[in-house]
Amino acid sequence: MFERIRYESLNSRQKENYNFQKVAGRLADYGYNCLRLNDDWQGADFLAVHVNGTNVLRVQLKGRFTLDQKYRGRELHVAFILGETCFVYPHDIVLSAVEERGRIGQTVSWVERGNYSWPSLPTWASELLEPYRI
Repeated sequence: MFERIRYESLNSRQKENYNFQKVAGRLADYGYNCLRLNDDWQGADFLAVHVNGTNVLRVQLKGRFTLDQKYRGRELHVAFILGETCFVYPHDIVLSAVEERGRIGQTVSWVERGNYSWPSLPTWASELLEPYRI
């Protein structure tokens, strides 16, 4: 009756929908209800509202570990899935740690475009993101 899909066969919009559902399901385990936004409201693809009624995360959904100058100072979290693992990290805190370690300061992507992403997660980044694994 049900047949699993191949993620690779999805188009970009379908992948974003798939990733949202996966991340929302993980966040539900931690008491968050996720509300998808029709447009990137203040940089967020969705809001994650905690059952305590106080905590609200503005989340940008990505396909991989990403840092971007345009997210700096916007109090955003970034979420991405790697295999069976999901990460939801505070962008500015992680960005500061990456800059302190000298991991992106002089790359062409960072200097010219103001963003950087890693096609695979380096060991140092895996260690840095461990507290944000859900």
